[in-house]
Amino acid sequence: LANLTMSPDQMPNKLPVVYDWTVGNETCASARAQRKCLCCNGQGSECHDSELGGYLCSCSPGYFGNPYLENGCHDVDECSAKKHNNCEGPASCVNTEGSYYCQCPEGFQGNGTNVYPCLPMQNNQTTLKIAVGLSTALGTILVLLCGSWLNMVIKKRKAIQQKAKYFEQNGGLLLRQQLSSDQIFTVAELEEASNHFSSDRILGQGGQGTVYKGMLSGGRIVAIKRSKEVGASRRGEFINEVVILSQINHRNIVKLLGCCLETEVPLLVYEFIPNGTLFDHIHNPSEEFPITWKMRLQIATDSASALAYLHTSSSIPIFHRDIKSSNILLDDKYREKLSDFGFSRSVEVDQTHVTTRVFGTWGYLDPEYFQSSQFTEKSDVYSFGVVLVELITGQKAIRSTAHQDKSLISWFLTHMEDSCLFDIVDSQVLREASEEELLMVANLAKQCLHLDGKQRPTMQQVLARIEDVRLLVLSRTNPQDEAQAKQALAITAQSIHQGMPSFTTSTSSHLETTHSVDSAEVSLLFDPA
Repeated sequence: LANLTMSPDQMPNKLPVVYDWTVGNETCASARAQRKCLCCNGQGSECHDSELGGYLCSCSPGYFGNPYLENGCHDVDECSAKKHNNCEGPASCVNTEGSYYCQCPEGFQGNGTNVYPCLPMQNNQTTLKIAVGLSTALGTILVLLCGSWLNMVIKKRKAIQQKAKYFEQNGGLLLRQQLSSDQIFTVAELEEASNHFSSDRILGQGGQGTVYKGMLSGGRIVAIKRSKEVGASRRGEFINEVVILSQINHRNIVKLLGCCLETEVPLLVYEFIPNGTLFDHIHNPSEEFPITWKMRLQIATDSASALAYLHTSSSIPIFHRDIKSSNILLDDKYREKLSDFGFSRSVEVDQTHVTTRVFGTWGYLDPEYFQSSQFTEKSDVYSFGVVLVELITGQKAIRSTAHQDKSLISWFLTHMEDSCLFDIVDSQVLREASEEELLMVANLAKQCLHLDGKQRPTMQQVLARIEDVRLLVLSRTNPQDEAQAKQALAITAQSIHQGMPSFTTSTSSHLETTHSVDSAEVSLLFDPA
């Protein structure tokens, strides 16, 4: 006031005064540490350090009053007036010591403020049930998925072990040495090729198994044979059969492309022959494309050529043992392909012969073999004679007739003895063949069907006689081609005796030079115990 430049008359009677003061000279912490009296120690009172030194007291948020007095700060009731809270809608304000909260009524959810207002919700029990149901369902699905994955892993491991077991017991270790890698298929390859052996891929079924049509990954069409069974005692012989017969390479014999050894019964893979069996074409003829007399002779020639090759063109003869019209396939040019050697069955090894152990088919079975159980090459000749009779008469080996004589052979021989052959000749053949040609083929069939096997011709002799008949047909229908036909037939005959490759020789060379098989393996290959 001493510095004011005004006269006493000009000075006002009252002036506003502001006191800026603090408590003591210590901070709040220092005062507490020295256990001095701290004025602001009541409920709702707070201590603040002052910039001037010392400390000041104030009421906490939500309180009002004198903080320097004990319990001088009192709770503010925010719920007493709307302006003191932000509760909205159906929410009610609930006052607490120093604060408040908004509460939604039952059946609503939210915190009751304008940010999260109260909203109607579903019944709590329903929500609980849904939550429990979802949790249970998710838990169950998780358990099932884990169990399924574990089961799949176990099954996959067992499948791998089982495949390895089958591969070994089916001779895979030895066959892998004897065959090329592309001749051994995995079961996965053949399942994919046959659409998992789908029923709509079945080409044929028989007593020995089922044949499926398949397409390999490279696009090649094949036939996959799935046999019914191979006994444990015959698996060693099966190895022999696959090794030897897989190396036969004759234009009139269906080629064995390979095998699969990962299944209990080995699967065999053949080349696919598109035009079905001779049986179907004879007994279910097509009006649009009937089997002519020339075609029948060509098929007979091809079949005889294949059998002559098997019987004589190697040092170890092979006997088919199941010659029948349903085992004679026709390719895209209607040329014959001899099939089903019983590859899925064993090979018996005799001192001089390799024979495929089959029981044959009733109606084609050699009576001499049936009585003696001794199978020779002449047993194949007998079965071929039955096929010749089928080609001539168009009748099945076992005739579907009400007459007592159901055997085609008995019926045929009776008519031959009675000189009534032309009464039973197929109408297609009767229109196209000459009497001489028919008699030559019929007499040849009769000789093949002789009850004494020693009196039957060999397959080489049968082939030569059929070729004579074909020469007659060519000279009758195309006289100008007769000389050319004779030359062609002579070359064919010579090739049977001299020029045909011997699969046995190639097999021996294959064993000796390519794979270096030791004497123990050779013994196992050709003389299984």
